[in-house]
Parts: sequence; C-alpha cells; structure tokens
Amino acid sequence: MFFKSLISRVIILNILLLTIGIGIFTMFHVRREQSHLISSSRENAALLLSTVEKSIFNAMRTGQSEEVQAILEMIGQSSPLMTVRIFHPNGTILKSARPEEVGQPVDSNDLAIFQNRQGYSLFRKGGEDYLGVIKPIISDERCFLCHGQGRKVVGVLNLNYSLADTSLKLKDSTQFFVVSTIFIIILLSVGSTFLLLRFVKRPIQELATQMANVEAGDLSVRMEARFSDEMGSLVKSFNSMVTRLENAKTELEQYHYQQMERADRLASVGEMASGVAHEIKNPLAAIGAAISVLADDFPESDPRREIVQEVLAQIARLNKTATDLLYFGRPGEPEPTFVDLNSLVKKTLFFIAQHPEARSVRQIENLAPDLPPVWVDEQQIQQVLFNAMINGIQAMEQGGALSVATSLVSCNGQEFGQVDIADTGSGITPEQMERIFTPFYTTKAKGTGLGLAICRNLIEQQRGRLRVVSHPGEGTTFTIELPVVREDFFQQKEDSCAPT
Repeated sequence: MFFKSLISRVIILNILLLTIGIGIFTMFHVRREQSHLISSSRENAALLLSTVEKSIFNAMRTGQSEEVQAILEMIGQSSPLMTVRIFHPNGTILKSARPEEVGQPVDSNDLAIFQNRQGYSLFRKGGEDYLGVIKPIISDERCFLCHGQGRKVVGVLNLNYSLADTSLKLKDSTQFFVVSTIFIIILLSVGSTFLLLRFVKRPIQELATQMANVEAGDLSVRMEARFSDEMGSLVKSFNSMVTRLENAKTELEQYHYQQMERADRLASVGEMASGVAHEIKNPLAAIGAAISVLADDFPESDPRREIVQEVLAQIARLNKTATDLLYFGRPGEPEPTFVDLNSLVKKTLFFIAQHPEARSVRQIENLAPDLPPVWVDEQQIQQVLFNAMINGIQAMEQGGALSVATSLVSCNGQEFGQVDIADTGSGITPEQMERIFTPFYTTKAKGTGLGLAICRNLIEQQRGRLRVVSHPGEGTTFTIELPVVREDFFQQKEDSCAPT
C-alpha cells in the first residue's frame, strides 16, 4: 500500500537521489583530501631530504665523512621517519640511521624507486603505510678529488617517511565527512518529506475528498487556496469547475422543468385535440354524405357539380386533419408481426407512383437481398414510409430523384432493418431542422404539421429510430431503423417455457 502512493514513491526516489549524489560528492572529496595529505607529506619529506643532502654535502666537502653517519642517526630519531640511509647505485647500503644496516642490500622497494626513476613511492610494511623518497647524489667539481673526474651518481639518499599521522588525519576527515553526509541526507530527506506531505499530499487528499463529494452530488463544496503555487492554481480550477457544474445543473433543472411544463401542455393539447377531432369527424361524415346525395340529383352538365366536388375535397381535407389530430392525441397500440421490409417498401412505392406530384420524380430502388423480417406493426410503418416519401416528393417541385435503399445494420448487439429515403430537393435549413418534429410546425401551405411528429412517435413505439440528415440545396435523407427479431427467437422462448 505504501509503494502504491505517488508521494511515497517521490519521497523514496528523493532519498535515493540525495544519498547517491551526496555520497559521490563525499567520496570525491575524501579522495581529494587523501591526495592533498599525501602531497603535503611528500613536500615535507622532500624538504627534509634536501636538508639532509646539504648537511651531508658540507660534511663530505670538509673531509669529515665520519659525521655523515652521525647526521643520519640524529635525523633518523625523528618520529615520522622509519629510516634514513645512503646506498650505492648497486643496492648496497653505505650509510644509515640504523648502523646495523650498513653493508646490507637495500629493500627492493627503495631500489626499484631508484631504478625506475620515480622519485617516490607508497608502500606498506608492518601494517603501516610509508612514503619512500630517493634522491641521487651526483658528484661535481668539488668531489672530483675523492670520486674521480666526471659527473656521476656516487650514492642514493633514501628516506622512508611514515604516513601514520597522515592516515590518522585522513581517517578523522573521512569519519567527519561520512557523519556529515549522513546528517545532511537525513536532514534533507526529513525536510523534503515534510514539504511533500504538508504541501502536496494533504491538499491532494483534501481535493480527492471534495471531488468524491461532488461525485456524490454535492455541488456546494468549495476549497480555500492557502498558497499561490501550483496546488493553489489547482484548487482555483477545482472551484471554477464545481461552479460551472452547479450552473449547468441549475440550467438543466430549469430546462427540465420547462420541458415538463411543455409536455403537460402538449398532453392537454393532445387530449383537447382528440376531443375536438372526435366531435368534428362525425358531423363532417354526415355533411359529406348529405352533399354526395344532393350532388347525385345534379345533371352531369350542371356547373354546380364542380362546386360540390370542391366542397367534398375540402371536407376530405378537414377529415384528414381531424384524423391526424385524433391519432396524435390518442395513438393506437402497435400490433407487431414479422414484416418483409423490402416488400413493404415496394408496396409503398407503388402507391406513391400513383400520386399526382410523383409524375416528374424518378424512383431509384436499392434493396438489400436476404433481408431478415422486422418485428413491427405493418400498417403503422407503411404510414411512416408513405409520409417520408411524400415529403421527399413535395420537396422536389421541379422534379428529381427519390432514392430508397434498405440494408441490415447492427448497433450494440441489436440488428436493425434500415430504410434510407433520399430526395434531391432544396433541403432543410438548420433553423428548420431544429423544429421539424415539433407538433403543428409546417412550412407548407397545406398540412397540419403533425406528420413527422406522428412518424417519430410510431417509430419509437416500436423500438426503432428515426434520423434526418439534410443540407440546403443538396436534398434530405430520412433514415428509419426497425428492430430485427429472428423467428427462432420465439421458438426458443416457447421451448424454454414448455413443461418438462
């Protein structure tokens, strides 16, 4: 659980980076200090070696060679020195602070320093570190009397300098740096951990708690931005988001209330329309029958027959309007059956072809083969198809093409039989598109404006979908999707319910 937290991972990574970074710096500094101390020891050894060389040279120049041994023994009493000696280039000790060494071969380490012309070397002996320094003694004109003509190495001055004191200082320095490093790492880790917990984790936890409250539906929550940093900006953004959500919720509630009021009004209008339509249809039928009886008494050449026919046409129009009102107010329950969608489309197109306004319109069929039957009320769907096709024909006053295509589509695991009815008319503007399904809205001189509203209600009653796509000047396409139910589905249901 601890490592699943982002803050915990940041804290651990921060401690690791601090440890690695400061550790590398400490190691580099310790090595630099070691190099510095050794360099200082070399300088001290070189200075001492130069002093010994001058003392020996003065003694040898005055012919007091026996004083050389005394000088070496005196200098060899210095605590940092392990030994001071002079050996021949062949490795034989000539003079030494320790007389017992005289005549013995010099240590291989010291001879190797001379032979390799290194000048100095570090070695370990008896568990202690030493700095071995050599300096060749070269004869000059003042030495020709004793050592012969020519400049040559007459001896090698060797000094072994103990690094015990240097190692002790280095150890103390290393311990100091290690302790300092651990203290700094702990201090920085605790400080960064406190900052992350106080100024990052706590605000994030508070923000998560408030977001949970918002998710639960409480839009009154607000947070206080304590600091003007990134977390403060995040808190301000959160408050702004909640404010917008609250405003959107208020607007949505108002819109929902308006829609409910509108639905209530439409329900009232539907009830009133049904009542009015019912009251109008019966007198209209009686008036139409009476006028038809009167018209039979007029001879064929009587001009009054034309007037009577116009009156009957207007009565039919009123009757259709009353029928639409009655159906809109009290739509009948669908009686679904298995319907061959292609056959229904062909039958509807046959009736459409008889319509007077369809004479200048070409019909284009593109029906998908082997289309499974749809489970709908055939009469109601034929009414929807007829209405959509008539709308397309009436949109092409100067002629055009009415294309009808069927296909099988699938959405969310449900199959639909789809009918696309496209015309090449003037199209529908975006403003009109928003209102075409509104009851009583129409752009025609004749009509009630209930056709598309009724069509949508019929389609939705049968679990279908009705969509319209239109662009001004490019025509309109009505897409009707009707649910497909395989016949074996009902057989399976009957089998599952059969007694065992």
